[in-house]
Amino acid sequence: MESNRVNRILSLSLPIIGAMISQNVLNLVDTAMVGQLGDAALAAVGLGGFAIFMCQAIILGISTGVQTIAARRKGEGREDEMAKSLNGGIMLVIMAGIPLSAILYFAVESLYPYLNSDADVIALGVPYMQIRILSMIFVGTNYAFRGYWNAVDLSRLYMSTLIIMHSTNIFLNYIFIFGNFGAPELGVTGAGLATAISTVIGTVCYFSLGFRYARDNGFLKGRPDPQTFRSLLSLSIPNGLQQFAFAAGFTATFWIIGLVGPSEVAAASVLINVTLVCILPGIAFGISAATLVSQALGKKDPQDAQQWGWDVTKIGCSVLFVLGLPMWIIPETILSIFIINPETVSLAKIPMILVGATIGFEAIGLVLINALLGAGASNVVMITSFVTQWILFLPLAYYVGPVAGFGLLGIWLCQAGYRALQSIIFAIVWYRGKWKEIKL
Repeated sequence: MESNRVNRILSLSLPIIGAMISQNVLNLVDTAMVGQLGDAALAAVGLGGFAIFMCQAIILGISTGVQTIAARRKGEGREDEMAKSLNGGIMLVIMAGIPLSAILYFAVESLYPYLNSDADVIALGVPYMQIRILSMIFVGTNYAFRGYWNAVDLSRLYMSTLIIMHSTNIFLNYIFIFGNFGAPELGVTGAGLATAISTVIGTVCYFSLGFRYARDNGFLKGRPDPQTFRSLLSLSIPNGLQQFAFAAGFTATFWIIGLVGPSEVAAASVLINVTLVCILPGIAFGISAATLVSQALGKKDPQDAQQWGWDVTKIGCSVLFVLGLPMWIIPETILSIFIINPETVSLAKIPMILVGATIGFEAIGLVLINALLGAGASNVVMITSFVTQWILFLPLAYYVGPVAGFGLLGIWLCQAGYRALQSIIFAIVWYRGKWKEIKL
């Protein structure tokens, strides 16, 4: 790989990785703080977090549409139109987010028991989810800005804003979870409140940066033209559905684990958050691949677009392999930071070793999913993700885990297999190159 291509990938990816590291730190600190409250609190936050992601998935998919169109316009040299997709994205977030958040807020209390039947988990999880739902519009708006900054080579703005948000979140966690500085001791509810407030602060920062860095590119200078709006919808809706299916699948996975036992749910919550230390940098490389692919297609160079996908994949695999090493070399040491119950640590040990040993291969799927989204192939990603997760993985996990009695380890083995299958399929799709024909 030529050094100039490596430098281009790293210059675009490193700020995103910095932002993702900030996300990792927040997740781990949040988990460590909530973990001091016990297994029920860990389970409530873990399950609630994925349920929130499921609820927000439709509007979070808008980010992909914003990024793909803005990067394509940059590649075409139409820089005065780059922010039109951002304007459209914010419009869609408001149109979808207001009614959705209102409905979900009142539905949580009756729906949450279907996710987990443990009374303590329900009592902690319902108010946590309700507070998080109230910030849904701000989350969607922040994702739309993220897509835009990454598309136009300003990922450093995304990084700096996310660091502000996460620093605020950790500080507010300290105040509201444990009742410091005269605040009430709110426990798990305090964790949700801290996250919601920091999200609003992030939105304020993004709008300020938008007026400074995107005004000349059309930011808040009218609605997008019909063609841009149609393209935004054609990209955002499949990706939103894919993210919804993925998040619902993760929530279903937690439900399946809950059938095994509450300690297994607590262990799974920690496993997921620790795994994100590796996964999120892989997603960061994928976001970079989406931008590079879309810009190359805007320049009418599909072969270069395909090569960008392969080049980013090589770097992503190498980085994730290194990041996964501690997970299978010193798993108990890592787990003991977040889990105070030795039996729960024992449950999570082998699954963590499995994740650490396979995470490098999973980078193939993480990068190429986003590369395909950057090319506009949202439908392919949606169908493949749905079939492998819902038709293959979840039924098998249900049988292997609670029915056949292989527990958390059996479920994690099934998950590793389905993620590997996804990586293979996306590599084949990328190699065949039919996505090069998509017009936006």
